[in-house]
Amino acid sequence: MTACTGCKTCMVACIDGHDLPQGVMWRRVAEYTGGKWVRRANGTYDQNVFSYYTSVSCNHCQNPVCVKVCPTTAMHKDEQGIVSVDPDKCVGCRYCEWNCPYSAPQYNKQSGRMTKCDFCKDRLAAGLKPLCVEACPMRAIHFGEYEDLKKQFGDAVHVAPLPEQSVTSPCLVITPPHNAQPVGSNMGSIRNPEEM
Repeated sequence: MTACTGCKTCMVACIDGHDLPQGVMWRRVAEYTGGKWVRRANGTYDQNVFSYYTSVSCNHCQNPVCVKVCPTTAMHKDEQGIVSVDPDKCVGCRYCEWNCPYSAPQYNKQSGRMTKCDFCKDRLAAGLKPLCVEACPMRAIHFGEYEDLKKQFGDAVHVAPLPEQSVTSPCLVITPPHNAQPVGSNMGSIRNPEEM
């Protein structure tokens, strides 16, 4: 998050690379903004205004609620820890979408099925990185073994606008900016909700 400028190149690369239909976004970039002017005791004013970006997709959680609520087992987690949708089993009930705190499962109106980020499994099999990682001009998105990423970047994920991590135990590591707000903070809001 300290390097992300909100350019949304990761979103475009994902949409283009997977030929996603309009309205389906496996990766989204939230702009979280807030703050106010504060009057000091001496009568002068100061501000605590902040704005930062959070690039979000499926976090391939350790405890994925989307898998738990799927009535057909279409939503599943493989031996590599990647959470995917089996389109042959999916009935488009949207239970996964309604329960995921990250809005990772996306409904495809054309197919009547759920879709979601699969970590670019085809690219991984070819020894390549996910599209979002390769496309980021700021190199703000990294990919690798979860424990290795935690050693490199720490294990902070308690940042607004993300939900409380205890629900799903996301495989996500964040380097928060200096003005990051804690999960549940009412100091700010998402400025681009139509993209989330």
